[in-house]
Amino acid sequence: MTKFLQRWVVFAGLVVVWQLSAWLADDPYFPPPSAIVSAAWDWWVVEPANFTDNVIPSVTRMLTGWAIASVIGVSLGLLLGRSDRAMEYANPLLVFLRSIPPPALVPVFLLLFKTGTATQMATIIFGVVWPVLLNSVDGARSVDVTKVDTSAVFQIPRWQWVLGVVLPAASPKIFAGLRVSLSLSLVLMVISELVNTENGIGMQLMQAQREFDNERMWAGIVLLGVLGYVLNTAFLAVERRALAWQPRSRDEQHA
Repeated sequence: MTKFLQRWVVFAGLVVVWQLSAWLADDPYFPPPSAIVSAAWDWWVVEPANFTDNVIPSVTRMLTGWAIASVIGVSLGLLLGRSDRAMEYANPLLVFLRSIPPPALVPVFLLLFKTGTATQMATIIFGVVWPVLLNSVDGARSVDVTKVDTSAVFQIPRWQWVLGVVLPAASPKIFAGLRVSLSLSLVLMVISELVNTENGIGMQLMQAQREFDNERMWAGIVLLGVLGYVLNTAFLAVERRALAWQPRSRDEQHA
């Protein structure tokens, strides 16, 4: 609890420093936190339609794309991780595809799916799937040989072996990939909404920039930071509960 309070005291101190620095600089491109909070209040509370029509659809697309990419990444990763021959053939293709920056494929997705949710979802899924996939492969390969041999001796059914042996053994690395991909999905969500979109946080950021509304632009940036913090905190809570059977370090226990 002490560390928790210390973190928030440090955060509050940084906000005060930001407020004083912005007040002394008197720069319209560097508004103080008080002005940003006021703009956010007017933007999303006084006009709640802006929140329901833009923020909620963005978060929904991001979480849906992340969930789809997670299912694909974990399933394919476990399959490839337990088959050396399959990984040998698939590895060149995986290296090639994950080397392509997802924003570079936005024009391709626009040609394939036109504008709208499909393009945004494709961008998020393509960019998010790789951390999950690669971590799942590493996790599946890290299964203890003794467990593999014991499962073979007792002739455990294939599906039970995957769900009861491989998946638990690979789960720490899978969760690491899921956490990285969750942060990445927030970035790709904004990128996918910068081109030919009708709503979303990214669209609002572009609109505020074009109108030289710096306070609203910063309000959108701060909102993304808040979303990232909330999602990461929620994911860590789920991860700790799901991996409660694993021994944790002293620092993790007091985090």
